[in-house]
Amino acid sequence: MPLRRKLLNILSDGAYHSGEALGSALAVSRMAVWKHVRALRECGVPLEVMKGKGYRFPGPIELLDSQTILAGLRPEIRAQLSTVDTFIEIDSTNSHLRQRALEGAPSGVVCLAEMQHAGRGRRNRHWVSPFGTNLYLSILWRSATGATELGGLSLAAGVAIIRSLESFGIDSAGLKWPNDVLVDGAKLAGILIDVVGESSGPCAVIIGIGINVSMPAGAGVHIDQPWIDLCRLTGRQRFPRNQLAARILDCTLSAMEDFACSALQPFLDEWRRHDVVNGRLVDLHLPNEVIQGKACGVDSSGALLIDTVAGQRRFASGEVSLRAAS
Repeated sequence: MPLRRKLLNILSDGAYHSGEALGSALAVSRMAVWKHVRALRECGVPLEVMKGKGYRFPGPIELLDSQTILAGLRPEIRAQLSTVDTFIEIDSTNSHLRQRALEGAPSGVVCLAEMQHAGRGRRNRHWVSPFGTNLYLSILWRSATGATELGGLSLAAGVAIIRSLESFGIDSAGLKWPNDVLVDGAKLAGILIDVVGESSGPCAVIIGIGINVSMPAGAGVHIDQPWIDLCRLTGRQRFPRNQLAARILDCTLSAMEDFACSALQPFLDEWRRHDVVNGRLVDLHLPNEVIQGKACGVDSSGALLIDTVAGQRRFASGEVSLRAAS
């Protein structure tokens, strides 16, 4: 185990640990401990330093752990995974797996990170990714059918997240086309699908999932829309991130199996039950225009249907915002 990971494991109890005690536990000098703490703080890890006491996190923290996540999976899902990697910091879990895909990595590689420096949402929007508080997870999945056959995959992934949340007793979440999970209009989670390969041949799909678990208020001010996290939603002081990651993997990999066999069909009823846009007046933002009208759900391929002044139209991509009735 890398030394910095060992250091963070010791500090995860939220108590102060002196440089001397840490050096002894890690078999390094106090100066080496100080250098590692300084480097971690410079990259965004919220470690506190107090003269005469030592170093600590502001409170206890559950670090992501590959073995704990694997142990929480159903055996048939665990058998589908090639690797589960957890990182202290990373540019983006999706970008990491995109590079792995280009290098020939197999299906079933999973990447999680405590913190992202270049986390992305759709349209390259910045995904706020503070250390150790939320869940940033990506899955590499290889498909033989090609990118053109993957329409609606983000909807299937959204249903998988809803199923994961329901397993924790959370039944208030809804789905906003094509890739957001909302609670009372506030964003809880998002999905980002990246495809590497041919449009009509074998390709690699990276399914990125970000879930707000316990967003620090200071980080939340940088989010440009209403948001909520699982701790605020459930009233818990802490939410089990490793258990959540295992449930997300269980449900998402199972959904991907179903999608590979039957496309979107097995998910349509659930999607429609949780659709928070259906029947609402919306603005659909396209690269060169904004379409206004009334959302009428999705068709069998996952495309959004909108009643406009020119009649009902079908859209396979775009960004939806709700608007007040005039």
